[in-house]
Amino acid sequence: MPVNKNSLVSTIFVVNLGDPLNIIVNNLSKQGLIRNKVVFYLIVKQLGIERKIQAGDFRVSPKMTAMEVAKNLTHGTLDIWVTLIEGMRKEEIAQTISKDLNIPETEFIKIASEGYLFPDTYLIPTTATAESVVTILKNNFNNKFGQELHDKAKNKKLTEKEVLILASLVEREARQPVTRQKVAGIILKRYLADWPLQIDATVQYAIGYQSNEKSWWKKDLTEDDLKIDSPFNTYKNTGLPPEPICNPSLSSIQAVINSDPKTPYWYYITDKNGVMHYAVTLEEHNNNIRKYL
Repeated sequence: MPVNKNSLVSTIFVVNLGDPLNIIVNNLSKQGLIRNKVVFYLIVKQLGIERKIQAGDFRVSPKMTAMEVAKNLTHGTLDIWVTLIEGMRKEEIAQTISKDLNIPETEFIKIASEGYLFPDTYLIPTTATAESVVTILKNNFNNKFGQELHDKAKNKKLTEKEVLILASLVEREARQPVTRQKVAGIILKRYLADWPLQIDATVQYAIGYQSNEKSWWKKDLTEDDLKIDSPFNTYKNTGLPPEPICNPSLSSIQAVINSDPKTPYWYYITDKNGVMHYAVTLEEHNNNIRKYL
């Protein structure tokens, strides 16, 4: 039976990503949308729809029966959850947005700014346009990269764009949180000393999509790849790339802002097990390459 068959109101009920059935049932009960938790649980089991309940938000009313509420949660979501992983370039994000929201990739790519598409989990309206999605992501970026971080960056004499570019390099080079700040210090040290950064990820970005690998990030770069004529090639050009090469996480942004460019290290490599090794001199660096690569 409905909680109130004469009710004229409806409620937006949210199912979070990964919510198990017992959490969903408890939340429905707390919001006064079902009469009895045990009865509702049994109805879901009887209908066999536990795995069909979607993550998102739904318009639910106290005048709906328990069975109507249960069936409603399997379709007709108003907003859906979209997860964007840190370190993706805008083309990869466009693929996710296209798949989840049916927005053409080309529309999204045309207006998206690399670096400002903040990686997070979002509840986005199913009616969203490419413009509204970009606005949602940029607003979240502005909220996370707030005044305090801007002030710290200013104290380091870094602009917002420089921080974002550096953070995007750190994101692709140091995928483990514990190594990000040390790697950020080395990259910043090389940048301030006007050394070529020599970062593989910038070459991967310049090369673009690899159809044989079905990836935007080429796995093994060749010597010819490192010679590619591109402003993003940090083997051929000193200074920073002209734009970020991916959309970095908050932790990579913080790693840049909190990094120490006075680190003794000038070099680093990542071995085949994902472990990073640092070096002060070129000789040490070459030894690490021979030893670990």
